Amino acid sequence: MAIHHRDSAKEAEDLLHELPGQGHAVVRADLADPEAVRTMVDEAARELGGAIDVLVNNAGVFFHHPVTETSYEEWQDAWRRTLGVNLLGAANAAWCALRHMSSGARIINVSSRGAFRGEPDSPAYGASKAGMNALSQSLAIALAPRGIAVAAVAPGFVETDMTNEHLKAPRGDAIRAQSPFGRVARPEEIAAAVLYLASPAAEWASGAVLDLNGASYLR
Repeated sequence: MAIHHRDSAKEAEDLLHELPGQGHAVVRADLADPEAVRTMVDEAARELGGAIDVLVNNAGVFFHHPVTETSYEEWQDAWRRTLGVNLLGAANAAWCALRHMSSGARIINVSSRGAFRGEPDSPAYGASKAGMNALSQSLAIALAPRGIAVAAVAPGFVETDMTNEHLKAPRGDAIRAQSPFGRVARPEEIAAAVLYLASPAAEWASGAVLDLNGASYLR
């Protein structure tokens, strides 16, 4: 396994040491930089013995930029940074990884329920995830003849570093109440779905966008 990070070297190294077996690696790149993405993917493939079996596009950024409260400069910056990582970064990683993939490989993109219900305080985030869903389905069609399956998962709120501030009371209570289970997802619940989509059994799920939001949003 190759673990990517931008500026979380310690966390990446800690995770590396928790992985069973050998042959794992840590690679670094700013996903908004196309050449850095190419270098990172090529390095990962080299560290993994020349082939990439599964790509999980999980990196993401989220900036507060409601259209009625931001300056034009802030608005432009939020869109540029968000799309650069969440959508273009994922698309470029997929393009580069494909050069190291063969039949049976998998690409899984981590989207969001925000792609469907809207993100009024962070419209670029919602748009980036809607674009990721379209990217997933377009690649699913394009790569099926090569035996490569592509799918996406669309979680609601998950207990992560990105959502820690949102989940603090009192706002966190309202967020948890969005689901009839009265909570948000645990990271391992999303990971279980990604593991399925990465498996040989998931070929027929290619093109799917799997909702993982605890019935907090139904479509």
